[in-house]
Parts: sequence; structure tokens; C-alpha cells
Amino acid sequence: MTIADTLKGMIGLDPTAHADADMKAVLDALKSLNPKPIEECSVAEAREQPTPADAVRHLLTQAGHAGRLPLEVEAVRSDDMLIPGAVGSIAARVYRPAGDGPFPLILYFHGGGWVIADLDVYDATPRSIAAKSNAIVVSAHYRQAPEHKLPAAHEDAYAAWRWIVENGAGLGGDPTRIAVMGESAGANLAINVSIHARDSGQPMPLHQALIYPVASNNIVSISYEENRNAKPLNKKMMLWFVQNVINDESDLSNPLINVVSADLSNLPPTALVTAGIDPLRSDGEKLAEKLRDAGVGVEHRNYRGATHEFFGMAAVVQAARDAQTFVSLAQRQAFGGVPLEAAD
Repeated sequence: MTIADTLKGMIGLDPTAHADADMKAVLDALKSLNPKPIEECSVAEAREQPTPADAVRHLLTQAGHAGRLPLEVEAVRSDDMLIPGAVGSIAARVYRPAGDGPFPLILYFHGGGWVIADLDVYDATPRSIAAKSNAIVVSAHYRQAPEHKLPAAHEDAYAAWRWIVENGAGLGGDPTRIAVMGESAGANLAINVSIHARDSGQPMPLHQALIYPVASNNIVSISYEENRNAKPLNKKMMLWFVQNVINDESDLSNPLINVVSADLSNLPPTALVTAGIDPLRSDGEKLAEKLRDAGVGVEHRNYRGATHEFFGMAAVVQAARDAQTFVSLAQRQAFGGVPLEAAD
């Protein structure tokens, strides 16, 4: 039997049947909130649908599901502000760990296919990373499609990088120790910030953490076919996101989206996280391969029983706690600090 035959046989199957038990509990909680499939929504409807973050909050209200966030995460303070984007201001949220600075700085970009989600939906990741990496994390929003198509989000991401380089010290940070990080479409923004900084002669991030990145235009990869019916992200949803963000079909070959075709040399050391039950897993695997081929140091971890969006679910999902520890260890090492002890 060929790979094509095997993949054909997978069509119609539910890959989430193989999810870890705690991951499956989140998926069940999300299902109970009755979200409408994103690919069947208007953009306005899509932005109002229950999210995986809502599912985690719902799960935490159920008996036997007390959260497991460390005290240092609960001690993180956050403040909202506006920072300059490429055109006008963009919203940002600054997360500060307990203790005295100056702290390293991490610029973080949330996911949502460049179309949906915001700083509130993706609050959990930067809050945890601020504590675990003992760093100030700046979560920066960006203009979203279809109102603002490619490359608007990327231009705002570049503007946020310029701002943090120039203003990080005023936040209590050390401007000589800045990293970049993102989830999904936000991971795509993060690596493009590194590429742009390299090409424009700006200070480079010391490290980049890429969590299930959008990194190629290959929608017939192994993971796209295995997980065409996955939750909370599936193949039809990804096609919906892409069609909303591109100006025309030629944008699919733009290295901003097809990152694996870009010049990836001289980029920062990279921690890359993928999930087994995720259409984007092959994107992450291919990007790790291409980065290594370009001479970039890469640490890649795949969490087989986890789905897209799992990384911010540390309160209820063990794989998320493990993945956050992996990333924070890499970040602390890049910052020259004392690493955390492995493991919660």
C-alpha cells in the first residue's frame, strides 16, 4: 500500500480519538459550547465563536478539574497599552514576573489565522512564559484580515519589534536580551520578524520560539491529510483563513506565508513545538529541517497526543506544561540565565 492509499483511507476518520485523555477533556468541553464551524462562518460570526481558551475555562468549573498553575504564574502582573504599529496604534499587553529587573524581554504574537482571536484569547501563554522564563513578555496585537490583508499583520509585527528594541528598557527590561515568540499564525509573524531584522540591519532576537507555525503553502502534506477532520483546527478552517488573508493566489508563494522557501540563514537559535493532531505539524517539521539545513540551531519537540492550540492549556493539559517547560528552558539558556528545574 502506498502513502497515498493510506492517507486516502484516513479521510473521514476522527484523529482526535488518539488525543491524550486530558486533551480530549478540553475537546469535549469545547464541543459542549456548540461552536459553529469556522469555515461555515462569516468573519464577524467567526470572531464570536467559543474558543479553546473558553473550553479550558469551562473545564475548570467542572468537578475534579482544579487548575494546576504554579504560584509564580499567578504572581505575574499585566498591563494593557497601545504601541505604534505600521499604521496607527496597536494593542499590547505587558506581562511582568515577580522580582526585580531588569528582565529579559520576549515579543509574543498570538494565533488565529491572521483573522480571529486577540490578546484575551491568548492570555495564558504569555502569562505562563513570563513566569517560567523570568522575562517581561509583550503580547502585541496586529491588523487582521480580511479588512487588512497580507502583509498588514507582518508590517505591524515589524513595527512592534522596532518598538520593543527602542523602548524595552523603559518597561524594566534589558534591551540587549530580547527574544521573539508566537503561536500558529503568530509563529509565522515571529520568524518573519527575525528575517526582517536580519535583512534590515536591526538588532536580532537572541532566540525564537515557534509554536505550531504556519510555514508553507503545502495543503496536501501528510499532516493536512491525517488531520483534515481534526479539532480545534482542520483543513477546511486553514483554507478559510488563507483565503481571507491573501490578496490573490500569487500570495501563496510569498515567503511571508511559504516561509520554508525563504532565506533562513543567520537566524536565531530556535525552539519549535508541534502537535501530533494538527494539520500544521508537517509545516513545523519541514521548517525545522530547512532551518537546520541553513545552519540554524533548532530544538524541536512534537507532542503526539496534543492538538493545535494545546500550548496555552497548562492549567489542564500535561503536554502543555511539558512544552512550556521545554520552551522556557531554551529561552533562559539563550538569555544566559539560570535554567528552571525540568518539570512540573
